[in-house]
Amino acid sequence: MRIRRNKPGRAQAFTLIELILVMALLLIVIAVASPTLSHFFRGRNLDSEARRFLSLTRYGQSRAVSEGIPMKLWVDVANETYGLQQEAGYAEEDKKAVDFRVDKDLKLGIAEGTTTVSDGHGVPAIHFLPDGTIGTTGAMGVSFQENDGRTLWLVPTGHGLKYEIQDQNKKTIAGR
Repeated sequence: MRIRRNKPGRAQAFTLIELILVMALLLIVIAVASPTLSHFFRGRNLDSEARRFLSLTRYGQSRAVSEGIPMKLWVDVANETYGLQQEAGYAEEDKKAVDFRVDKDLKLGIAEGTTTVSDGHGVPAIHFLPDGTIGTTGAMGVSFQENDGRTLWLVPTGHGLKYEIQDQNKKTIAGR
């Protein structure tokens, strides 16, 4: 049996034409897949923002119970921001206060008929009381809307002890 060997000094490699063809195929695949992927990631922004807000409601509620201080989750629609801090008058500074800016591709909204808090900021807020309940005044529904119109709502559950995420059809997505 004879073993065939390459000539010394000659390496096996791809030709330039083969490399160009592979690159062209990759570009075609990326061009076909990119619209689908961009829509996927836009949808993820909406879901992520709603889930972050939902987590903040749970954090506010647990902080109010554990520290024995009413907490306020404020929503500033004009500046597209929201955050959590303890109610005014309990300490000079809340070192655990947090605030977030809504993703630039989303719009923040509040349910109609929502009252504003009277702490001088004049923005709607959800109040979490030290006994674990949600205050009856303030923001009762918060929405996040994509540019294409898809909207997710954060609303109190039927018993009013926590919040859940609902779509436009009032179908619960998360939070129970």
